Amino acid sequence: MAEEVKKKWMTQASYDRLQKELEERTGPIRSEITKKIDLARREGDLKENGGYHAARDEQSHNETRILELEEILKHAEVGEAADDGIVTPGMVVEAKVGTRKMKFLLGSRDADDGLNIDVFSPEAPLGAALLGHKAGDKVEYATPAGKTIKVEVLSVAPFEG
Repeated sequence: MAEEVKKKWMTQASYDRLQKELEERTGPIRSEITKKIDLARREGDLKENGGYHAARDEQSHNETRILELEEILKHAEVGEAADDGIVTPGMVVEAKVGTRKMKFLLGSRDADDGLNIDVFSPEAPLGAALLGHKAGDKVEYATPAGKTIKVEVLSVAPFEG
């Protein structure tokens, strides 16, 4: 049975930034790398051609990132979170985590660049523990190391970025 892939919430600006990166990597960047490989091939013996191997490594890195971007964008959920006070992707959560206060966006970690707020994935232990809760709720979650952390949800509001 095929595993269902969950949608990952992100802002429109983050989606647009990732889409632009994909266009750059599949267009000009890919073309430039292909030119580097062709030039290095013309130099002769490929076994000892550092330029050729460097260009091939660069090509591999670029193609891997293209696949990552395509997967992220394919499963992106872009838009506004409902203002119902429930912790869901797209909401800014203020919580007391252990003894410290934190404020973060629940959304895709792949798209957190430039948001000026910490982003936690709904699949992360903290994010998963808070899903479906509201201000005033107290929950616990286990860290990957097995430690139990107590969390109190202080406030929940839609992201306005």
